[in-house]
Amino acid sequence: MQETSLYEPVKRFLESMDFAVKGEVGGCDVVGVRAGEPPVVVICELKLQFNLELVLQAVDRAAACDEVWLAALMSARGKGREHDRRFRALCRRLGFGLLGVSAKGEVELILSPAALPPRRDPRRRSRLVEEHHRRKGDPSIGGSTRKPIMTAYRQEALACAAALVDGPKRPRDLKALSPRAASILLHNYYGWFARAERGVYALTEAGLAAIGPLPAAL
Repeated sequence: MQETSLYEPVKRFLESMDFAVKGEVGGCDVVGVRAGEPPVVVICELKLQFNLELVLQAVDRAAACDEVWLAALMSARGKGREHDRRFRALCRRLGFGLLGVSAKGEVELILSPAALPPRRDPRRRSRLVEEHHRRKGDPSIGGSTRKPIMTAYRQEALACAAALVDGPKRPRDLKALSPRAASILLHNYYGWFARAERGVYALTEAGLAAIGPLPAAL
């Protein structure tokens, strides 16, 4: 079993609380945003078992959100850390919520997150919310580690590449697909674009290979 197997159950749980949930946003396994002014942001980190590494990840994420949740697979014999009073006490003191996921995908609320004094990193939080809003759909499963993350930037670069299949274009021709089209073509982060002439860009072989069958997330 992999951490990605926990993603859908946790996503459904947070969606039941009116959060729009996406995986692998800004290096976080799960990010939920609930509409409002300002929006409410939650981060949930996934592990196959509750351990110190999971707590340390949560500590690192806390400055970028309003609530932090830890989710892990429930131990089959009831001897996991989720049953350790010291572990629960530590998470309670830190203000973290705990979710246990059964082998059948059922989510158990072990501990609700507590309201603690603000400890915000506004810049990091705003980057997280911006990436969440820019990303189309939910193309990356939370807990993924072995394949590239489909970021909003990559989605927009793929959209630009797809638009160049039928011939070279200017950045302004692609602005409806991506407000960042000019920057994407100029910086050419993935090596998908080549300057055909001044102010006009064409698709490289690498770009053609990248779009392959076009992802549904575009």
